[in-house]
Amino acid sequence: MARKMIYVFIALLFAATGFYVGTYLVGQDLIPLPEAIPQLGPGFIGLTTLTGMILGIILTPWIIKISLWLTALLEQMLSRTPVQDLVMGSVGLIIGLIIANLLGTIFSFMGFIGKIIWIMVTILLGYLGMAVSVKKREEIMGALGSISRFGGSKDKLVQDGKHVGSQKILDTSVIIDGRIADLCASGFIEGTLLVPGFVLEELRHIADSSDLLKRNRGRRGLDILNDLRKGSSVKVVIYENTKGIDETAEVDTKLVKLAQKIGAKILTNDFNLNKVAELHGVKVLNINELANAVKPIVLPGEEMVVQVVKEGKESGQGVAYLDDGTMIVVDGGKRHMNQVITVTVTSVLQTAAGRMIFAKPKNDKRSDVPHPDAQRYKEVNVLG
Repeated sequence: MARKMIYVFIALLFAATGFYVGTYLVGQDLIPLPEAIPQLGPGFIGLTTLTGMILGIILTPWIIKISLWLTALLEQMLSRTPVQDLVMGSVGLIIGLIIANLLGTIFSFMGFIGKIIWIMVTILLGYLGMAVSVKKREEIMGALGSISRFGGSKDKLVQDGKHVGSQKILDTSVIIDGRIADLCASGFIEGTLLVPGFVLEELRHIADSSDLLKRNRGRRGLDILNDLRKGSSVKVVIYENTKGIDETAEVDTKLVKLAQKIGAKILTNDFNLNKVAELHGVKVLNINELANAVKPIVLPGEEMVVQVVKEGKESGQGVAYLDDGTMIVVDGGKRHMNQVITVTVTSVLQTAAGRMIFAKPKNDKRSDVPHPDAQRYKEVNVLG
């Protein structure tokens, strides 16, 4: 029923247009009609009205189809567009149209040409306002936040994680690693944690892998992410706005581009991603570097009790581990395999992979004092 009413309305609109055109042409004497036959004027108007109605009947089905197609296309585009882009684009469009309307009084003095210029300027300013607002939405929101902060709404900003600390983008490795949950619970992480949509998609692919180890790692990452969103005091946001980023690029490249785009830091434990991001001027927070920084400092000459759990690479060397996973290379420790001994630290080497401690046995006798963490070292040996 509604379709028929629209059909009739458009056909009548075409007929009314034809009537208006005929009246205008006759009234302005644009159509030369003999004055001796005054009936030609109403007849001509009737002809244009009939022509408009016929065109309406013929073109209305096509107009309805094209309108429905354009509506569906527009609806799909709007459904894929983030809410922030819609809001900022609308604000920019309104501002552009207001400016164009103010300029219309200037162009009105130029007559018909001025009206054409005004229409073109209106379209241009509307588009520019919308495009600039969408591309610069982060900067605009930051500027509005600064204004509100100076305006006295400091308490509100303190509660907003986005203004307390900078935004941090989580990569796949740091989510699977799991230590990020403990860091958030400890209160050392502030601000907003962003999980890009392509990182979430990579996690899903890993969780669906045919390889058992990869599948378990992916599912563990998804569980950690869900726990972070539900129970963490830090705000975790799934960031879907990757407009302008090459969808065919690798995940690491997308992370760097996204961090450059929104001015965020990358939170990772991937050494290669760390180096690539630094080359592009992106700030990186590496959890492995944090773990190395908080490890206890050991100085040459200190003594410690360890259990030699395996052979070293060099002849006669043995390897032991601390509770935090720090490897201790014991010179001459091979003959003390699976023994708890006291060693003296000779040197400490800091590498990109972590800290290595070099030591030598204090004596050749097995320690008579049982190490309280001996069972834990055995577990480390089994896991290693």
